[in-house]
Amino acid sequence: MALSRLQLLRPPSHRSLPLSSSFPRIHHPPPLSSSHLRSWRRSNTLSSYRLLSSSSSSDDHRPLQLDSSTGESSTSVVGDLLDYLNESWTQFHATAEAKRQLLAAGFKLLNENDDWDLQPGGRYFFTRNMSSLVAFAIGERYRVGGGFNVIAAHTDSPCLKLKPRSASTKSGYLMVNVQTYGGGLWHTWFDRDLSLAGRVILKAGDGSFMHKLVKVRRPLLRVPTLAIHLDRSVNSEGFKPNLENHLIPLLATKLEDAQTKSEDKVSLANSPKIAHHALLLKVLAEELKCNADEIVGMELNVCDTQPSCLGGGNNEFIFSGRLDNLASSYCALRSLVDSCKSPGDLSNEKAIRMIALFDNEEVGSNSPQGAGAPTMFQAMKRIVDNLSHQSMGESALERAIHSSFLVSADMAHGLHPNFPDKYEEHHRPELQKGLVIKHNANQRYATSAVTAFLFKEVASMHNLPVQEFVVRNDMGCGSTIGPILASGVGIRTVDCGIPQLSMHSVREICGKQDVDTAYKHFKAFFQTFADIDKKLSVDF
Repeated sequence: MALSRLQLLRPPSHRSLPLSSSFPRIHHPPPLSSSHLRSWRRSNTLSSYRLLSSSSSSDDHRPLQLDSSTGESSTSVVGDLLDYLNESWTQFHATAEAKRQLLAAGFKLLNENDDWDLQPGGRYFFTRNMSSLVAFAIGERYRVGGGFNVIAAHTDSPCLKLKPRSASTKSGYLMVNVQTYGGGLWHTWFDRDLSLAGRVILKAGDGSFMHKLVKVRRPLLRVPTLAIHLDRSVNSEGFKPNLENHLIPLLATKLEDAQTKSEDKVSLANSPKIAHHALLLKVLAEELKCNADEIVGMELNVCDTQPSCLGGGNNEFIFSGRLDNLASSYCALRSLVDSCKSPGDLSNEKAIRMIALFDNEEVGSNSPQGAGAPTMFQAMKRIVDNLSHQSMGESALERAIHSSFLVSADMAHGLHPNFPDKYEEHHRPELQKGLVIKHNANQRYATSAVTAFLFKEVASMHNLPVQEFVVRNDMGCGSTIGPILASGVGIRTVDCGIPQLSMHSVREICGKQDVDTAYKHFKAFFQTFADIDKKLSVDF
């Protein structure tokens, strides 16, 4: 399966893809078992886009593994990351795919509303809002008061979201009103093949309600730019669209008769048809295999339809949307799964290995599913309480947190070759050179000298490269969930990330080698941090 995903095939024909009608949507393969179906979908969808140039030599069909110049190991997770990115158009799909992988790996799904029955050696997870997730594996030698070794990331990315009342008509076009989410480079969303994905609430015939995810894979929307003949100064004065007036996607041309007939088919009762175009509801209903009047609520993102792929002269880059921060999320997820998948992996572990994937980081994390909520720490408390039985002792949770360590994983600014003056002279992270540890004296990042040292020691033990980043004093600095979580409970934290270019663009870039390095670094953190930590004493 891994080989088939990484074939370099000729470009597919330019025929439009059919609109499929079930989730997950695929391009109508022959009947197969579910496992073969997923393998077929990955190779058919992904490998077609992992292309060299338009060369017509026989090398076009050469397996990617023959490109030894990249140094990619046989344990590379890059192909699986591309699968994850192509599944995860929204934070909901990213969480659902993580859930699927955890269940397949033998993790037990917990319900936050139920009592938990946890055991040393057990592997568990829960989701919240189907946009955030906490998963953990308990060491078999865990004793109450032992620490949590955590990697935290976020599932959301800057995007356009449908407004609650999205239907708009202008100059004979059906338009879809959107609002901006996060700090996106919004000019990059113009002239792209866009579509919709997210979640809907359906009303069943018995009066119950159902939560479903939806993804319209075919190009459905477009935000066209104005022709240069009508905007002569755009190249000299810059492209400065008004985000309220000019960033409205086209859905269709308005056909009065067809529109009227379509609307007549949609029941007025319990339907959002007044808020959304009947044509849009019809498309969603086809995807969900339901009637349009069953749709009673929705939360949809506008998404770029171009698949994530490998690129560059040596296929050394990953070209994709949502690398910030799904690349970190996937490396965290995979490292946890792989660090405890074999019998005996947890037999000598005294800590609890955990990942926390949060929503809403791009807008400040202040939501029930964001890092500003006490989700992770409530989980820690429940775990400690559940494992303590009658031997809890004094302040078991506080002792556990004092022994804990958090890796806040968010993408980092790689050195841009066309803008080197934007980077501090001695802190210029490069692509393909390893994870970046982020420092900021004003605590925009939570890294300290101690936490940086400990995280670098993990890398040193496994011969992994590490870089460091500090923003220029004359420029503003972004932030992460690191300071939020660190200050929330007092957990030791290091901020780090995979270096990338085009951050917050609709299409971003990172190095293939850095993804594998991040995965290895995170996995090594889970496996060896406890041994490193006990060698350094700061307060005693």
